[in-house]
Amino acid sequence: MRLTTYRAGKIFILYDAHSLCDADRASQTAPPIPPRAFDPAYWRDAGRVIGEAPGRGVSLFLDASPFEAGAQWVLRPYRRGGLIARLSDDRYLWTGLERSRAFRECRLTAKLFDLGLPVPRPVAARVTRRGLTYQATLITERIPGARALADLLQRDEAGSALLAHVGATIRRFHDAGLDHVDLNARNLLVDPQGEVWLIDLDRCRLRPQGSWQAGNLARLERSLVTFGAPGAMAAIRSAYDISAKASP
Repeated sequence: MRLTTYRAGKIFILYDAHSLCDADRASQTAPPIPPRAFDPAYWRDAGRVIGEAPGRGVSLFLDASPFEAGAQWVLRPYRRGGLIARLSDDRYLWTGLERSRAFRECRLTAKLFDLGLPVPRPVAARVTRRGLTYQATLITERIPGARALADLLQRDEAGSALLAHVGATIRRFHDAGLDHVDLNARNLLVDPQGEVWLIDLDRCRLRPQGSWQAGNLARLERSLVTFGAPGAMAAIRSAYDISAKASP
């Protein structure tokens, strides 16, 4: 992917310019996705919201046909949790554009996507600066028919083969150096073909091998207990360890 930044006043949009022709890329008069397309109201008014995902930011599933034929996107506004959300649930301290959560997550996702790892294709990120703070939104490609591992576990639809695939997939990300700070059963998706995907890379980063890997697995294990499947971790960890031995 070739990520390019477009600016319109206090709005910054990071998008993939790889598919643009040289003339369009040189002019950069406007990104292929206008600023209004990052607003939930735009999609609701157009009647193109086809679903919602649980979570603080209320991610929307979109029919993105006006911008990409046959595509479905996920629009996720960044939202705060905890006590600080009482002051503002959607504003963050401005410390520079490239340090904004949306730009960092978009660039990280693009890098993993280019490595061939199973993450949704990043479409674009928007950051709007408001004095000493900013608001942000991320758009990624939706994985049609994918279901959260948490839902499969609760419905007793996650067999040993799938759990082994989960473990092997996590190992692939760890081998690439991804420290997923919120590795849980809702951030692991399974598509209709049984492939496992990792989503929500907010605040994640690439780093050298270390104790953080065990921390990721411990976080996942706590999540499995929450969703009533504490025994699932044994199969996941077994496949994870086997994949580690098989790695060069």
